[in-house]
Amino acid sequence: MQSFELDKSDIQRIRQALDGDDDALKVLLKEYHASEIAILFESLPQESRERIINILPSETASEVISEMDYEIHPEKILENLHPEKRSEIVEEMDYDVATDIISQLPEEQQDEILGELDEENASHIRQLLTYEEDTAGGLMNTQVLKVNHNLTKKEALEEIIRQSEEMEEFYTINVVDNHNHLKGIVSLKDILKSKNTVPIRELVNPDFVFVKADTDQEEVAKRLSQYNLTSIPVVDDEMHLLGRITFDDVIDVLQEENTEDILKISGVSEDEELAGNWKEAVKSRLPWLVINLITAFLAASVIRYFDQTISRLVILSGYMTIIAGMGGNAATQALAVTVRRISLSDLTDNQAYRTVLKEFTVGLINGAVNGFIVLIFALFYDNNPMLGLVIFLAMTGNLIIAGITGASIPLILKRIGIDPAIASSIIITTFTDVFGFLLLLGFASKLLL
Repeated sequence: MQSFELDKSDIQRIRQALDGDDDALKVLLKEYHASEIAILFESLPQESRERIINILPSETASEVISEMDYEIHPEKILENLHPEKRSEIVEEMDYDVATDIISQLPEEQQDEILGELDEENASHIRQLLTYEEDTAGGLMNTQVLKVNHNLTKKEALEEIIRQSEEMEEFYTINVVDNHNHLKGIVSLKDILKSKNTVPIRELVNPDFVFVKADTDQEEVAKRLSQYNLTSIPVVDDEMHLLGRITFDDVIDVLQEENTEDILKISGVSEDEELAGNWKEAVKSRLPWLVINLITAFLAASVIRYFDQTISRLVILSGYMTIIAGMGGNAATQALAVTVRRISLSDLTDNQAYRTVLKEFTVGLINGAVNGFIVLIFALFYDNNPMLGLVIFLAMTGNLIIAGITGASIPLILKRIGIDPAIASSIIITTFTDVFGFLLLLGFASKLLL
């Protein structure tokens, strides 16, 4: 199949084909990969999506639904399909993908779909539905390649061949005992190089990385990245092998977590869907804006306190926005870096101290440089050296505060058990506004009046 970028013409071709019969539409769809059809679905109404899924072969249809963005609600397509077509599609999916999609439906409809599947597939999905969505258990696929440690090389190869017929790919071979306790992993290369009579227990690597079923998905992603793994086994508290998580599952997790952090830092709830309507956006954002409005009154109270200074030095009003704006930008930079560091690894006390010290130094240098630029501007434009000095001091001081708060507040919130991405931006904005106005107006009162 030829690879190409999707554009408006592709959407137009599909829409034109939808006006015709199913045979012509089926011929056109053969030109597209399943992932491309999933992208095209974003621009099509629900009834068109369902029609396309119905005319696609079940194997291709399952790939399309699996590739759909969850904000496009692939579960609604399953919900409206004929039971026979639906069961064929679900049974073509990996267990973890099928579980993720089915879990979005009401419990009654979940039971209806599971009742249509054969007992083995339904049992695997029911098991996965018992785990929290953001844990290793909710992320894993129970379809896992494993061999008994008592087998010889020849017997193990036969078992691997038998199990691999039902798997698209595998990266490691898990070794278990007679009670399904995970004893370690072995590479296919080591098996192939050994003699036919060598028992697998002599080839197993007992020093391996694994995760428990209740491990948070972020921690799973960290371990896969830290140890450069393509997959990682999932076990229970007694080391029974439950399933596996592959690197492609983690890519989705990382995208989800990064999006979540970006939304939180921006004061947007993680519950807001990127493709949601305006009602969802208002419901998600308005509470944070109200909180921000309340904190803004603190900055306004500082201005009110210095109203006499402002009335006598009106020129300060133009520089107030510069000081506050620069402080907010600098604090956001420090916040973004610190939150990212926290998300990648838990910082020790020494690392936290060094992070705050670094941002203090950055704030001092950046504040002095930007303050000097504004000082030169005030000197030549306003012909007032003392005004330039006041602005220089206020700028330097506020960027130091911005660096310290941008680094320390998320660390403090993390230490007391609050997600640092949620409240940090509102707190640091309050700090930089209040102290920016306080420094500028305070220095002006002392040095210019």
